[in-house]
Amino acid sequence: MNETCLSVAEACPEAGVGYSLHRSVVLTPKVTLQKQRWRLRAAAERLRCGPERYRGPEGQRSKHRGDRRGAGRAGQEKRMMGRNMSFSGFCRLELRSFCSLASSAPPAAKLHGLHYPSGSGGRKYRTQQPAGQVGPAQVNQILKAYEYSHSFPKGSASHGVLGFHSNLLPSNQPSEDRRSSATFLPGRGGVMFGAVSHRLFYYMAVAMLPLRILGEMESSVEEDRPAPPLLEWHRHPRDPCELDYGTNTVDSLRHYWQDRLQQEEDEEEEEDEELVSAGLVSAFKRLDFDLSVEAQSSPLQVSSFTLRAVLGVQEVDGSWSALNLTNDHNAQNPDELQRIMGEHPRSERRTVVRHDRLLGLLLPFRGFGNMRFKWSPEMLSLVSEKRQDMMLPPHYLTPPYLSAEPEVTLHRISSRDKFLVLATDGLWELMHRQTVVQLVAQQLTGLQYQRPLVPGAGMTLGGLQKLLVERRGRVQAVLEDHNAATHLLRHALGDDGYGAVAPNRLVKMLSLPPDLARRYRDDITITVILLNEPDV
Repeated sequence: MNETCLSVAEACPEAGVGYSLHRSVVLTPKVTLQKQRWRLRAAAERLRCGPERYRGPEGQRSKHRGDRRGAGRAGQEKRMMGRNMSFSGFCRLELRSFCSLASSAPPAAKLHGLHYPSGSGGRKYRTQQPAGQVGPAQVNQILKAYEYSHSFPKGSASHGVLGFHSNLLPSNQPSEDRRSSATFLPGRGGVMFGAVSHRLFYYMAVAMLPLRILGEMESSVEEDRPAPPLLEWHRHPRDPCELDYGTNTVDSLRHYWQDRLQQEEDEEEEEDEELVSAGLVSAFKRLDFDLSVEAQSSPLQVSSFTLRAVLGVQEVDGSWSALNLTNDHNAQNPDELQRIMGEHPRSERRTVVRHDRLLGLLLPFRGFGNMRFKWSPEMLSLVSEKRQDMMLPPHYLTPPYLSAEPEVTLHRISSRDKFLVLATDGLWELMHRQTVVQLVAQQLTGLQYQRPLVPGAGMTLGGLQKLLVERRGRVQAVLEDHNAATHLLRHALGDDGYGAVAPNRLVKMLSLPPDLARRYRDDITITVILLNEPDV
């Protein structure tokens, strides 16, 4: 017996793709080579057109699929052969794709995110990473997109602050958090930090300025002369710009300093702690009053969040401790809960705070705006006829329920106070304050070891060698972040439970789509204020 292997190819000019049909057939001597070629060409035609669309040479549809022939085909074969025949054998079909050289259609482009083995034309796909998941190179790009650092010149102009590191990572689009940092220029000066609207800083500046400077500002405005600037802002280029206010906002600020100018007694030149506290309280209340007036004519949207300040203190033995400088204004604070209960009659004890929320709706007990919890029922009923967002809350009997009065805490900075961490609740929900202080301390200490070493006058070669060995060991443990806020973000999202960062966990947290990210974390805004150099 003879074994013959034949091959035919049919190209599809429309798609530029052809198929090569390889068929191995074992032939008996009674079957001619010409007849077998004819069968292979017919098989290729059926492969190209499909068995249902294929028609034989007499225009009749084949009654059977595969290699079975219709009656017209059998008669034609008998005439071609001229005699009876017998056929036995087996066949193997193999499809191989190729591009027709005569076709003008371009080859299909490779899909992004798929791995093509080098030197292989087969269809073996292997995904490098799941769809929508960020790669290792994108992790730093996301974490450092909003990081910002600033250093103040040494001397009186720094106001006791060496500099600050700041960063934010939104989960909402747009982010509900805000960060603000500015230098207070006139008068005694100072540096302001916060996670609030920029507008509050202007009210705080007006509240703290001596009446003499306020009088000069009023004269400049009256005479249409440029007024001296109040604040020098330190902001990231990608931060939302809130510095350009409308006429109503500027007029409200001017009315505030005009009211202050009507006071008969001037402040003393020396700074008084009670004067500072009274000025801050006045600024907060006046801004909330102006917001209330503006909300009567236009919708007012105010985001409520919790800002916590934690001081990093280095003890004499070199250990670190975390000192809270603020209190949370929610139901988890017994003092705050007692305050809100004492401002309303006993008959409302079961309705003022329900499910740890104010009137069962609002989580914080203090905040700007949210006039729905401050206006009288008559005012709300009047406004709600035009605005659906000002509907009367349930059990709304003795407003106001929400307060804008701040809780002022005064703390004198000592040499052991090294830094202050201001962060929104998005960070504190993921990390304990002691862990935050420990991470910032390690990061700042590591940065100090990366600076050039200047040996003292009495240092020996042995002492210098010992110091260099110690520095080398500490530098090797320093992470890649030079921004303390970014360092905290990386650990908050990728903490493995043992003080290190798990890369896989960090990638998964940063790969969450916007509609799911809010379920796993809140907006995170961090500012690390540098007060004194750590002792090493």
